Amino acid sequence: MKKRVANCPSCGGPVEFNSRSSFVAICEFCQCVVARGDRGVEDHGKVSDLVVTNTPLFRGATGKLANKNFEVTGRVQYQHPAGGVWDEWYLLFSNGKWGWLAEAEGRFFLTFEKRIPSSVEIPDFESLEPGTRFKLGSKGDVAVREVTTAISNGAEGEIPWAFRVGAPHRFADLEGQNNEFGTVEYADDGLKLFLGREVTLDDLKIDAGGWGAGAPGSDEIRVKALSVSCPYCAGPLELHAPDETQRVCCPFCSSLLDCESGNLSYLKTLTTRRVKPVIPLGTVGKLNDVEYTIIGFMERFARYQGFDYPWTEYLLKSSKGGFRWLVRTNKHWSFVKPVSVGAITEGARTARYDHTSFRLYDSGKATVRYVLGEFFWRVEVGEETKTADYIAPPRMVSVERSMGDQKEMNVSVGEYLTVEEVEEAFGVKDLARSWKVGTLQPAPAISGVMVSWAAFAVLMVLLKTIFSVVLTDGVDFGFFLLMLVLMSVFPIGVLIHRYSFEVSRWQDSDYSPYSTE
Repeated sequence: MKKRVANCPSCGGPVEFNSRSSFVAICEFCQCVVARGDRGVEDHGKVSDLVVTNTPLFRGATGKLANKNFEVTGRVQYQHPAGGVWDEWYLLFSNGKWGWLAEAEGRFFLTFEKRIPSSVEIPDFESLEPGTRFKLGSKGDVAVREVTTAISNGAEGEIPWAFRVGAPHRFADLEGQNNEFGTVEYADDGLKLFLGREVTLDDLKIDAGGWGAGAPGSDEIRVKALSVSCPYCAGPLELHAPDETQRVCCPFCSSLLDCESGNLSYLKTLTTRRVKPVIPLGTVGKLNDVEYTIIGFMERFARYQGFDYPWTEYLLKSSKGGFRWLVRTNKHWSFVKPVSVGAITEGARTARYDHTSFRLYDSGKATVRYVLGEFFWRVEVGEETKTADYIAPPRMVSVERSMGDQKEMNVSVGEYLTVEEVEEAFGVKDLARSWKVGTLQPAPAISGVMVSWAAFAVLMVLLKTIFSVVLTDGVDFGFFLLMLVLMSVFPIGVLIHRYSFEVSRWQDSDYSPYSTE
């Protein structure tokens, strides 16, 4: 196909349109948004400089999906109201079809524009709430994860829609059961629906030269950390995710710093008491064969009847992209990962996930009390979220809903880790142990004990029968009865211990199945 070349209305430089369906292209000389019109090209203003992110993608990268080749032609960068930016890449397929590839927090979501079925009624933007479910025709149920308005900011390359600098982008993100993902865009010219799923670069067969390597031949080299100074006390800071960090708490003066466009600015000094992480920030560990770096630490608490119940959370940056959490509650640990909102179904006091039923353990309000290190959102001391935790030991499903103007719902699944597993994974020693039963601590096994007891009982009956036949002088059946009673003491004790274990697990819960109230 022949290239379409026009002169930039602003600087006169050549602007190429490689696709017949491209709406705009960004002039590489003056960064003007050049739109194709019926009467010639139009100048739609200058774009802001792109925020440097640790993306593995670049314009000109190629890949393949479902035997269809594609090329990455451009991207738009959006500013989220909670802080941070995300990239939306545009894939032009060999059949002329466009794909929208959103990249945020190390995850990728590929969608395609779809016609909205006449039988589907999508709620109004103002009435949508996180967690709302509705049917999308043959696509089945979807759940709303987020409802917000972002601002279109920087851009580059060819873009398949009429991009305008600074335009508001009203949207709702949808998630389904099996990594399905979708977006409803509330545009001025009507609703637009984009459907697809979460993908990996391997799914797209993109060879991007490794995380953060940039385009082939690029002189850029990915660095693990960036050393800067606190603008308030001049103390040295080491940023492990400088391209994604939105807030940093200085460990020397407790200043909360904002990372706006890569520049640190002082916000305020935190006056709360200091909490020392038991695993230092910057520690690198490995869980499930994936390397993680601890980059952030926070303490949160829930208040109930005048008492505070605190726990701590460690933010982990994955070597493969994305974030995880290491949570410590009453000296017990769990490894937490985000999951799709559409993957769970909440009931009155239950939630269902991964073909498993989880029972409600607690619900209420979680408040941030202390922060240290880096975070990928604009965290604040005093930040509050509505929470609901459902358990099926050794796993927990946690649902968090934002409070205030921000409409967002996040779901995560935590799995119990022993202290020994945490020590081995992160190379630390002498972590404190708890005598108290953990919320997700696996209950003592009883199946083996019960099988052994049943086998012994059968053996006693067989011996009784044999002795009754072989011995003519009779059998002391009292002996066998005594042995059966003695052997019953152990399994009965195990059952009592198991019951006591579960009562202890639920003693801090308002929803205990063992409550006598």
